[in-house]
Order: sequence, then structure tokens, then C-alpha cells
Amino acid sequence: MFQRFYPDEYVDSAYGIDYGGLYAQGYRGIIFDIDNTLVPHGAPADERSIALFRRLTETGYRIMLLSNNKEPRVKKFNDAVGAAYIFKAGKPSTANYFRAMERMHTDRKNTLFVGDQLFTDIWGAKKAGIRTFLVKPIHPKEEIQIVLKRYLEKIVLYFYKKQYFNNSDNFNNKKNK
Repeated sequence: MFQRFYPDEYVDSAYGIDYGGLYAQGYRGIIFDIDNTLVPHGAPADERSIALFRRLTETGYRIMLLSNNKEPRVKKFNDAVGAAYIFKAGKPSTANYFRAMERMHTDRKNTLFVGDQLFTDIWGAKKAGIRTFLVKPIHPKEEIQIVLKRYLEKIVLYFYKKQYFNNSDNFNNKKNK
């Protein structure tokens, strides 16, 4: 029942993913959520996010920001990191995941998605056939509608962990890959 929401990978942070290894496997595009994935909700791009995007671009990745936020918020973040973006994306609808891949000249087999929410970010990317990375939210401060969804996410993640990880050691090893 909950499997449709399960991420392909569950990791601590977008900054701990082995993007070099994924590039070697043939991945060429990355779609990122912004808030609580790369920076705290509403925060500007910081040195860490700017350095990550620089490193990914130098590696050869095409990068797209995909956000349900309005353009001023997304554009401000994007101006600092220098990626392409789609605002008011309507996640979990798949339309803008496909649009992002089209703009990056990638497809579902060589595109990754990185986000912090199961019911918008991950579910939309999974419906689009993209490999997903769920990251832990960077900061607990969130809008009320997101806080409410987090309670439901805890239930889904409980069953995800129970199905894929027999004990906490296996879970910690998997999430840190």
C-alpha cells in the first residue's frame, strides 16, 4: 500500500550523496527540490549549495530546480547556484518532472531526483520513473501544511524501514551509501 511512496534511497543529506559514483553509472541529470532539501525553508543559497552545484556542473551534470514555490523564491535561489528551474511545479504531478528532463536533454533512465518530502517530491518522481533520493529535512521549521504531512510520512517511513532494513545497522549502512 505504501510502496508507491518509498524512495529508492533514503539518505541523511543531499550533500552526502555519491554523485561521482552515480555519474560513473551513467546518470547525467539531477532534479532538486530546494526548501529543506538544499537549505532551510525560505533560506537563500549558501556556500555549501553553491559549491555543490559548481562541483556537479564541473562533473558534467545538467541540473534543474523543481519547486512548488512561486518564482521570486526559486529565482533568487537559482541566481546564486546557476541552474535552470521550474517554479509552481505542481508536484506530485509528473508533467514538470518530464518537462525538466526534456529541458536537461535527459530521460528517466539517466535522471535522479533529490527531495525531502514523500508525498510531493518522491511520489511525483517515482510516478515519472526517476530514481529517487529522499533526504532528511535540514531544519524543523516548516509551514503548517508540511508539518501535518510529516506525521503521515513517519508512518510510511516506519513501514519502509521495517520492509527494507532488518535492524538499525542495516538501515544506517544503506542510508549512508
